[in-house]
Amino acid sequence: MTDLAPLLQRFFTDKLDGQMNASTHTKAAYADTFRLLLLYAQKRTGTAPSALTLADLDADLVGGFLQYLEDERGNSAATRNARRAALRSFFDYASYRAPDAIVTISQVLAIPAKRTKKTLVSFLTGTEAEALIAAPDTTTWLGRRDRLLLHLGIQTGLRVTELISLRLDSIELGPQSQLRCLGKGRKHRVIPLQKPTVRLLTAWITELATSPEAPLFSTSAGTPLTRAAVAKLVARHAATAAEGCPSLTDKNITPHTLRHTCAMMLLHAGIDTASIALWLGHATIQTTQVYLHADLELKRRTLDRLPTIGNRPPARYQASDALIAFLTDR
Repeated sequence: MTDLAPLLQRFFTDKLDGQMNASTHTKAAYADTFRLLLLYAQKRTGTAPSALTLADLDADLVGGFLQYLEDERGNSAATRNARRAALRSFFDYASYRAPDAIVTISQVLAIPAKRTKKTLVSFLTGTEAEALIAAPDTTTWLGRRDRLLLHLGIQTGLRVTELISLRLDSIELGPQSQLRCLGKGRKHRVIPLQKPTVRLLTAWITELATSPEAPLFSTSAGTPLTRAAVAKLVARHAATAAEGCPSLTDKNITPHTLRHTCAMMLLHAGIDTASIALWLGHATIQTTQVYLHADLELKRRTLDRLPTIGNRPPARYQASDALIAFLTDR
């Protein structure tokens, strides 16, 4: 057996599981990265993945792999950087356990991240959000489920993984209705619910009439919705809503758009960014700053406070001193 296979296995069991207690999503993303890398290395070197050595994964091969992600798989620079981060984590782990390969490891760790464009976040206006929520056919069970999912996504700003992981016992209905969720980074959050959301939830939970551990949003077979399924239903209802709200036609609406919409609604309501970061479960307040850059209405209000430029007649120059006047006339 080569040095790479046991080292990579220990990376997952020792570092990701034992030291970091990484989430299933993180481990799945890392495993996918290395699966792609090993298959790329096999195609390039002709060596089976189990026979590859750590020395085979040199800077040239890893750099070629990162470029392959963009050129052939069509990944964005952000995805490329995410894959690079997973590789760096492994090579950093390997640097303490394979000192004979330190030169190769150092060269791989020196591969820089690729600069990316910072695009403005996409969000829905109040009218667009109402059109999207009204799009599902509520005469059907699936339509009522979808309407609640869209409504809850916009009101709470939950990530799609947080939405589909909700169970019936995640909801607390009463004088102070709220929901509890376990979010990114294993952060527990409690989010208060508005009255319209409470009414929809009450009707939906009554209709389900199942065990408290059952998923809040399930398929017709009773299994939890997947991320892909939510993406498809959001796209489908967005297309329907666009028929009556043409401004939706030019927007790429994804499940994460619902989260952005919630953030922008909070910002327009005058909520400070620290509170918005707490509501959304952001690790740092810097993450929330993207909404300030995207808020055109806030920029317009700022512009209204500035004095108007260009309406005053130009001031006539007057010399302040006789000597200056003399020099000005030369």
